[in-house]
Amino acid sequence: MIVTIERLGHLGHGIAPGPIYVPGTLPGEVVEGTQDGDRLLDPKIITPSPNRVKPPCRHARACGGCQLQHASDTFVAAWKQEVVQNALAGQGLTAEFLPLVTSPSNSRRRATLSARRTKSGVLMGFHARASDTIAEIPDCQLLHPGLLAAFPGLQALVAAGGSRTTELSLQVTLTRGGPDVVVTGGKPLDATLRLDLARLVETHGFSRLTWDGETVALRDRPALTIGQATVVPPAGAFLQATQEGEAALLKAVKQALGPQKRVVDLFSGIGTFTLPLAEAMEVHAVEGDPAMTKALDLAARTTPNLHRISTETRDLFRRPLEPDELLSFSGAVIDPPRAGAEAQTDRLAQSKIPVIAAVSCNPVTFARDARILTDNGYRLDWVQVVDQFRWSTHIELVARLSR
Repeated sequence: MIVTIERLGHLGHGIAPGPIYVPGTLPGEVVEGTQDGDRLLDPKIITPSPNRVKPPCRHARACGGCQLQHASDTFVAAWKQEVVQNALAGQGLTAEFLPLVTSPSNSRRRATLSARRTKSGVLMGFHARASDTIAEIPDCQLLHPGLLAAFPGLQALVAAGGSRTTELSLQVTLTRGGPDVVVTGGKPLDATLRLDLARLVETHGFSRLTWDGETVALRDRPALTIGQATVVPPAGAFLQATQEGEAALLKAVKQALGPQKRVVDLFSGIGTFTLPLAEAMEVHAVEGDPAMTKALDLAARTTPNLHRISTETRDLFRRPLEPDELLSFSGAVIDPPRAGAEAQTDRLAQSKIPVIAAVSCNPVTFARDARILTDNGYRLDWVQVVDQFRWSTHIELVARLSR
C-alpha cells in the first residue's frame, strides 16, 4: 500500500488519509508499507521530504526517547508553533508569537531510565517506541554528559538491587552534590542491601539515593542553584528538564510581568520563578506539595538580599485563591501541571490583577484556560514557545495576558 503523508499528529506520527498513522514520517512524503488497521507496518520512504535529515543519534531507530530526530530543526520549530496556534484557534484565539527557543543537544539534566537485570548483566535505557523493550543508549545525544557519566553507577545499583523479573525505574537529576537518584521497583531493603547500596553511592559519587520511597544514603546535599538561591529539593521533585529551557521560561516570565511590587506565584514548586523574581519584587508562592513548599521556604530564608517571599501550601485544584485573596497582587505567575488550572484560572479571571504570566506544558489546556481569561476582559498579548524537550513532541510555552 502506498500513501502520502498529509500532516503530523500530536504524537509526532505522520498521518495519511484514512486516517493511517505512520511513525517516523513527515508531511509530503510518499510511503509504502503493509496496512494493519489504522497503522502502516514496515514503512519505506519512496519520496522523502526536504525537511528529512539524518538522525544525529545512532540510537534513534531503536530508542523511543525521541520522536522527531528525522526532522530538521526548522521544521520542528515551525510545527511546534503551529500546534500551539491550532490549539488557540480551537478556542477562537490568536496571538503574536515571539521567536521559539530550543534547548541544545546533550542538555537534559534529569531523566527517568528503565532497567532490569539480565543473565549477562544489566539492561538500561529508554523504552523502544510503543514497546516494553529497553533500548540501551550509551551515546544518547539528549542527555547531559553528567547523566551519561552516571550510567556505570546506575547499572551497579540495578545489579545489586534489581531482579530479572521486575523492571526498575531510575529518576536521575544532576545536582551540585552529584546525581540524585530515585529508584522504584527494586528489591525489598534488608541490612545487606542497604549496606551495598550505601557503598555504591559513595563509590560512584551520587548525592542521594531514594529506594522505593526511603532515603537509603545521603553522601552530599543534592543542591540546585536557582537564581541566587541554593535549593535542596525533595526526592523526585519537579525540575525543568534543562538549564537553558529554565532560563528561557524565566526570561519570558520576567518580560511578561515587567516591573512589579508584589506578585503571586501559583503552582510555585521549588521556586523556579519565585526565587529569581524575588530579586526585584515581593512574591507569595503557593504550592500543593508540602515538601516542595518547605524546600522553597528554606531557600528563601537562607538567601540574602531577596525581597520578601511568603509561602503557602494549598491544593489549588480544590481550593483556588479567591478574587478577594488576589487583591494585593499587581501580577501573577501560573504554572500548572498538564491538566491546566481551570478552577484557579476562573478565579484569576474574576480578579483585578493587571498582568498574568501563564506557563504551560500543554497547549490544549493552556488554550482552554486562556479562553476563560479572554472572556473576562484579558488580552492575549503574546506567546513564547520553548522547545525544552528537543526532538520530542513535548511543548512548553509562556504567554502574557493583560487587562
